[in-house]
Amino acid sequence: MKKSWLLLLWLISMHTLLAQPTEKQIKVQVSADHSDWLYKPGEKVNFSVLVTKNGSPIPQVKIRYEIGPEKLEALKKESAILPQGAIQLNGGTLSAAGFLRCVVIAEVEGKEYRNLATVGFSPLSIQPTVNNPQDFDAFWTKAKEDLAKIPMDAKMTLLPERCTEKTNVYQVNIQNYRVGARLYGILCVPKKPGKYPALLHVPGAGVRPYAGDIANAEKGIITLQIGIHGIPVTMDPSVYTDLGAGILNGYPNYNMDDKDRFFYKRVYLGCVRANDFLTSLPQFDGQNLGVTGGSQGGALSIVTAALDERVKFLGAYYPALSDVTGYLFNRAGGWPHYFDKNNRAINETKAKLETIAYYDVVNFARRLKVPGFYSWGFNDETCPPTSMYAAYNVISAPKELYLALDTGHWNYPEQVEKMNNWLGANLLK
Repeated sequence: MKKSWLLLLWLISMHTLLAQPTEKQIKVQVSADHSDWLYKPGEKVNFSVLVTKNGSPIPQVKIRYEIGPEKLEALKKESAILPQGAIQLNGGTLSAAGFLRCVVIAEVEGKEYRNLATVGFSPLSIQPTVNNPQDFDAFWTKAKEDLAKIPMDAKMTLLPERCTEKTNVYQVNIQNYRVGARLYGILCVPKKPGKYPALLHVPGAGVRPYAGDIANAEKGIITLQIGIHGIPVTMDPSVYTDLGAGILNGYPNYNMDDKDRFFYKRVYLGCVRANDFLTSLPQFDGQNLGVTGGSQGGALSIVTAALDERVKFLGAYYPALSDVTGYLFNRAGGWPHYFDKNNRAINETKAKLETIAYYDVVNFARRLKVPGFYSWGFNDETCPPTSMYAAYNVISAPKELYLALDTGHWNYPEQVEKMNNWLGANLLK
């Protein structure tokens, strides 16, 4: 059992580490001529490209590049030979608020190496495109009322092999949005008697096991890391691989033509139900509750904080599901890209457009009342910055944005440290 747990922890750790690109001997560096990568509409941008091996420029290297609005067709597609391994490219401009992206691919010794730089044109002026339904609040009030009628029926199973000297670790199994539907997670509780703040971890997209947040529990915070698929989170990793390639493949699209049956209704309500459980624990201090996550989890952090007034703080990395209708207005929309060129023909229906308005992060961001810490980069190709700013810009609650400009859909350690420090400072004050 101990060996199985160590293997699981190693696999999860490797998944986390691999989220950040690995270093390569050949490097393609793409940068902008403004150090903050910010421009005004109509202002010209120049991109600098440098291709190196062992830190030295590669002479006569061949590149091809594309420049255009993120996630849309490129405005310029060209190739070039770099005599000294470097070149400056005329990137042009944008006439309105948005993001312009330069993608460069270098060919070295028969292999291709890719990198990019994305610059923002007045991103704080970006406004959302998604509809804001008049009955949005009534819809979610009714959903929460229905949830409250479902008994929680909580079950906790101690996981001795995961416990530490200071922390008890459990798999939690609670009833979710209807009788018989379950929600699973890993709960970590400080062993020392006392009252503690609580932190809910909401998951990124995909199907996987979870290890729990023991590190914060060791600091004196009750933590609960949940899955969203109604299955135990301690099974062999191969089970999740099979489910992700099988029945759960494409889950973000399930029942999208019906706002009452759409897959994310059970997910959003599940986050509220997780807080029902956390706040019921005798060790909870009754006041300090936070929520955090990245990507799909970044979306769920905003959604949960907007739906549940018990949440006092939120921390979100690169929130998905933000302004997904952007593509219908000739700009990038959020993950899972329901309306991009590959999906528009299937999803651009009256029923699906009506449904998605009740689930888009933008409409939850409008309703936030609690402080939040947010972090992302301009090079994110999964959650385009245009979509994230569309949500961020409508937040009237206290907010702080930490940018790591050149990051894609991953974090630098410094980002994680700042997020953890912010959450810890608020929860443990």
